[in-house]
Amino acid sequence: MNHSIRKCEESDLLTLQDIAYHTYDETFSPLNKAATMAAYLEDAFNLEKLKQELHNQHSMFYFLYRDKVLTGYMKLNDFGAQTDIYDPEALEIERIYLLKEYQGEGLGQVLMDEAIEKARQMDKHYVWLGVWEKNTKGIAFYKKNGFNVFTTHTFIMGDEKQKDFIMRKNLIIP
Repeated sequence: MNHSIRKCEESDLLTLQDIAYHTYDETFSPLNKAATMAAYLEDAFNLEKLKQELHNQHSMFYFLYRDKVLTGYMKLNDFGAQTDIYDPEALEIERIYLLKEYQGEGLGQVLMDEAIEKARQMDKHYVWLGVWEKNTKGIAFYKKNGFNVFTTHTFIMGDEKQKDFIMRKNLIIP
């Protein structure tokens, strides 16, 4: 299996929207009301919002390909774009998603390894992420990669309040 990772550019905007929408829908629609999902997807992945995120110098999007087929993507946030912690010594993994048909093939690990490598290159002390408390598959994956829950926050999904675990992996031992 050949895989490659490529940083997204503005010319990738429609492809980014498509995979972001599709992977989020596949992951969370079975666990949420249809109206809640529709409202969230429309808001979170509209072209203007994604374009702003893509142009944010503190955010980085990457596509993952297997044998030249787009299989997933991730979004990393440095200090100026972080969604919760706001620590210059940290890198946030805001999104790490694979299309359902490519899950279980080790491709999520490829993205995670890339995120950790980027954090090390940036001399970050730790990486962190938020994960919905009901996303047991994601939580198990993050724990396997050395992340531990250290706090929680409320995630607004449509008109619902959901609880996310905030997980952290130290890269430098304090």
